[in-house]
Amino acid sequence: MIKIWRIINNGERGTFVKKFFSTFVFCFLVWVLLAGISPPELLLGAGVALILAALIAKFTDISIGWKTPVQVLLFIVLYIPVFLYELVKSNIDVLFRVLNPKLPINPGFVKVNSEIKDKIGKLILANSITLTPGTISVDADDDGIYVHWINVSDSADEDYSEKIAGKFERILRKVIS
Repeated sequence: MIKIWRIINNGERGTFVKKFFSTFVFCFLVWVLLAGISPPELLLGAGVALILAALIAKFTDISIGWKTPVQVLLFIVLYIPVFLYELVKSNIDVLFRVLNPKLPINPGFVKVNSEIKDKIGKLILANSITLTPGTISVDADDDGIYVHWINVSDSADEDYSEKIAGKFERILRKVIS
């Protein structure tokens, strides 16, 4: 507690309060999604979220601003349907490759170039790539994401980027900006 008081008094009050509030809201929303909405659960969730926010706020980089609800809505409306479509499409592709031995399986590593610089955006992109069958994100750097892909052909990196993550990235850039 003394350390928190020192942070507040050292001129970092606004930053810490924003981090604390954002962490509290995030933890509380996760609690509500997992536990449900009933008065005892809401009270217990608020207490747990308050304690967690006090303990981890200075270590987090969670920031909730006025654009966050709009971004969440755009993510749900624009991104989720495209992701589900690509998920079904890639499941069917992998199914046909497994059932038909004549279809090529050329596994290998490729670099998916990405213009997304936001950490959360890049995380969402990497997870979306991993969740679609036939691809696994293995590493990321400032320029892109390294992916193990089921069907690597002789193409340029731009072709890999478009085939694996093109739709995802275009929508994420709209949502994040």
